[in-house]
Amino acid sequence: MPRRLLLVCTLIAATAPPARAQSDTLGNNVALFTFRDGLFAAGILASARLIHPLDDHLAKRLQDSSTQANERLQKLSTVIRTTVAPGAYILGGTLYLSGRIARNPKLADIGLHSTEALVVGEITATLIKGITGRARPFVGTGPNDYGFGRGFGNNRYKAFPSGHSVAAFAAAAAVTSETSRNAPNSVWLVAPLMYGGAALAGASRMYNNQHWASDVIVGAGIGTLAGLKVVRYHHSRPGKGLDRWLLSGSLVPTPDGGHSVQWSVMPGGLTNGRFR
Repeated sequence: MPRRLLLVCTLIAATAPPARAQSDTLGNNVALFTFRDGLFAAGILASARLIHPLDDHLAKRLQDSSTQANERLQKLSTVIRTTVAPGAYILGGTLYLSGRIARNPKLADIGLHSTEALVVGEITATLIKGITGRARPFVGTGPNDYGFGRGFGNNRYKAFPSGHSVAAFAAAAAVTSETSRNAPNSVWLVAPLMYGGAALAGASRMYNNQHWASDVIVGAGIGTLAGLKVVRYHHSRPGKGLDRWLLSGSLVPTPDGGHSVQWSVMPGGLTNGRFR
C-alpha cells in the first residue's frame, strides 16, 4: 500500500500545472487549456484508478472505533468541513467586498475569482455526481456501486467526486495563482497553506465516511483546474465576463457615513455614463 500511495502522489506532483504559468497576462489568442493541463488531468485519473482498489481498505481504517472516538479529530473535522462550505464562499465574498470598499483591485480580484472558481467547480462536480451515482461509503454497498443518473436528487449516491475537495482546491488554486501574479514572493507561504488546508478538507470527508479516497483525488483535480482556468481566463481577457461588471465599479463613501455603489455601464473609453 505505501508504494501505491507514493506512486499516486508522484503522478499528481509531476503533472500539476505551475501556478505562475497559469496566471500570466495573456492575449485573447492564447488557448485556455494547455497540453500540460491534459497531462495533469491524465495524472489525476491515473492516480484515482491506482487508489481505487484501496478505497474500501482506507475507509474501514478511518472508521475504526478508536479513530472515530477521538474527540479532537471529530472537532477538527467539523471545523474543516464548515470552513470549506460555506466558509469558502463567505471568505471570497468578504475579500471581494473589502477590496471594493478599500479600492484595492488586487484584493477584489482574488475574492471574485476564487468565488467564481468555487461556482465553476461545484457545477462541474454536481453534474458528475448526478451522472455517476456512486454510493457513499456509509451506504455500505462498497466502492464499486455506481448507478447512471441516480445521483441527481439522492444524497446517498453523490460520492464521486468529493464536492468539498473540489471547493477547497478550487479556492486554493485560484488564490495561489493570483498570489503568484500579484505577489510572487509570497507564494512559498500561501501555496502550502492553501493546498495543505485543501488536502485536510478531503481527508475530513473520508473521516466522516462521506467519500472514498478516489473521490477526493478526482475532486482535488477538478477543483485545481477550475481555480487555475478561471484566473487564466480573466487575466487573458481583461475587462470581459464578470470582471467587466463586478470589477469596473466602485464603492464610494457618502457624507452620511454610508457607501454608494457605482458601476461603469460600458468599458472605460466607450462611455462615461454611470448609475447609482
